Amino acid sequence: MTYTEEAKKIFEFVGLRFPREVIWGMGMAKWAAALANVELGALPEDLGKAIADVALELAEGRYDDRIVVEPFQTGSGTALNMNVNEVIAEEAARRLGRPVHPNDHVNKSQSSNDVVPTAVRLAAARAVHESVIPNYNELVGRLEALGDEHGRVVRAGRTHLRDALPTTLGQAFKAYADMLRRDFAVLKSALQQIYRVPLGGTMVGTGWGAPRGFDRRAVDHLQRATGLPLEPMDNKSPAMRSLTDLVNLTGALRGIALDLVKMGQDLRIMYSGPFTGLDEVKMGQTVPGSSFMPGKENPVAVEAVMLASAQVMGLDAASAMANTLGELELNMGIPLVGYNAVMAAKLVGGAMGKLSRLVLPSVTPNVERMRMYAESSAALIGALKDAVGYDAASRIARRLAEGGTVRDVLREFGYGDEDIRRLVDEMAGVGQDHG
Repeated sequence: MTYTEEAKKIFEFVGLRFPREVIWGMGMAKWAAALANVELGALPEDLGKAIADVALELAEGRYDDRIVVEPFQTGSGTALNMNVNEVIAEEAARRLGRPVHPNDHVNKSQSSNDVVPTAVRLAAARAVHESVIPNYNELVGRLEALGDEHGRVVRAGRTHLRDALPTTLGQAFKAYADMLRRDFAVLKSALQQIYRVPLGGTMVGTGWGAPRGFDRRAVDHLQRATGLPLEPMDNKSPAMRSLTDLVNLTGALRGIALDLVKMGQDLRIMYSGPFTGLDEVKMGQTVPGSSFMPGKENPVAVEAVMLASAQVMGLDAASAMANTLGELELNMGIPLVGYNAVMAAKLVGGAMGKLSRLVLPSVTPNVERMRMYAESSAALIGALKDAVGYDAASRIARRLAEGGTVRDVLREFGYGDEDIRRLVDEMAGVGQDHG
């Protein structure tokens, strides 16, 4: 019985499988290791080439159905490493017409302790580059465009869900864009940390059992093939002992997720209604909101984004916990933290893509309703303090408390509709250059 067959009995929980990016990372690490072994004389050329060829096919997805172990496994990722080794050995042996050993040949100059930490960092970096970065750029661009488009659409500001000074819809969209820029700066910093990989460290980071120069050659192959700015670590032990760099990455992704939830909550509140809520914006919906109430439209895409974001926060919490499970020379959370980092990146990227392509293009401001709220806000009374004095403003506020709308009370004190409109525009900064 193979290691994989036995391991599957032990590590089978709910049928989860590693994402494509992790399998790709494992294949690329095995490919680079085989090439370095041939170049340094640690493997015969024909054997090393066969291993490298199959490893590249594994990276490309040809054997995904044969990578069957779950992320909940032995903490170094030995089950994943041996699953990959056995698949590559079997296919390479078929091509060569002679036995290929999963440990002696495919795993030459390697340990699970350096291969899997390398592979999951490759996988996380790829997921960020392919899913997060392009969707981030698209979403920020969309928000900036909406900010420009709706820069003169006045709406009532609200703090504590109570009346506050007027603002504009454009200011809100630009604020979201700047929030995401701030989050992305944190993500970029975290990403730099995971480009440094421990391949060549073998079991405890010393490199014993690998030929001299193996780490540099293998990582150079990886860098050229992936386009990622990878570097071999001089001291490889930290990437085996601690996964804080990957936890920093999931933490940065959590930061983005938090602001996606904030944006989603705001959009849902502005969309509330149509008759008993704010109804400040319209959002086109493509599926019914209710299986019971005909014609009901709900912000379903926004809510899906918020649920995906909640999952990202959970993955980050699980990764932080897993990072505490390592003692001495090896962390026990490697396969789980790698899985979580990749899934968090894909969820954040997907959530941003949904917002930029499904939600924001359909957002249409209810301009007159927004202005009506802004011109009816009790915050206007406070704005009159500088113009009429505190005592007069207090009298206006008392009159408002006795009944009547802000607009009616202001009219009683000599303010016409144009005066009110001008006051609201000035308070919202419409037409003003704030530098």
